[in-house]
Amino acid sequence: MTRIITIYTQPSCQPCKATKRWWDRRGIRYQEVDITTSPKDAEAIRALGFKEAPVVIVSTGDAETDLMWSGFDPNNLTKYTTTEAA
Repeated sequence: MTRIITIYTQPSCQPCKATKRWWDRRGIRYQEVDITTSPKDAEAIRALGFKEAPVVIVSTGDAETDLMWSGFDPNNLTKYTTTEAA
């Protein structure tokens, strides 16, 4: 199953930096969207109910199995990595 990771970030956001660093250390590729330069994406994230950055969306192509969360969340990061390795 192909997964696409998108991280919606803000430049001075420490949890955003921690999340990116977590993926980088494991060699996991992701797309980054700076919501301060993309009002359309910022509005879409707010419409999903998220109020803090980063917002991580792991898209599987199936809305039933997509993962979404906000903040630096090692549990979700580990869960994704474990499922990806399986």
